[in-house]
Amino acid sequence: MLTKLKIAAVAGIALTMGLANTAIAFEPGDWLIRVGATNVDPKSNNHEVVSVDSAASLSLNFTYMMTDVWAVEVLAAYPFEHDIYLVDGPKVASTKHLPPTVSLQYHFMPTSKFQPYVGLGINYTNFFSEKTMGALEGTNLSLGDSWGLAGQIGFDVMIGENWFLNVDGRFINIESRAKLDGTSIGTVKIDPMVYGAHVGFRF
Repeated sequence: MLTKLKIAAVAGIALTMGLANTAIAFEPGDWLIRVGATNVDPKSNNHEVVSVDSAASLSLNFTYMMTDVWAVEVLAAYPFEHDIYLVDGPKVASTKHLPPTVSLQYHFMPTSKFQPYVGLGINYTNFFSEKTMGALEGTNLSLGDSWGLAGQIGFDVMIGENWFLNVDGRFINIESRAKLDGTSIGTVKIDPMVYGAHVGFRF
């Protein structure tokens, strides 16, 4: 009898925990919004002449849960501003960019408070407001826009029924064809690792 009571108690606790987790888990039809900060860290050896520095900015993303495990996310941000240096030399330019990215995500543990996921998508990076200085003062630098694949890994941690914390990392294929005074100087391979930390809300 005592054994049966223990089994029933354990089953009851497990069921209660399962219901609690289900109640706060993301569900089909949910919209998620995450707001926070993101750092774009370009790879080294971007170009034989110039090197692109990292930059941080305000970021947000919107996610629609199509099912309990499949979702579509759109990444947006306030413009990132990168300094551009001569390789092993001084700063010679700067540029701003916006990297909107659309990703298909898979969430591994839809009924857990800890919800890891992976994503794969398409990135479009728009460069603008290029400025030159120092050795390039007075020249016209132009960076072409980029299309590329984006991979993502991240997790959400529920801290209430609708609020959660988020951390994610991405690799984005960004390659820009650069011109100086209208003459091509080759492709700048930025290919950054992108790290973000956000506070999220579902509705």
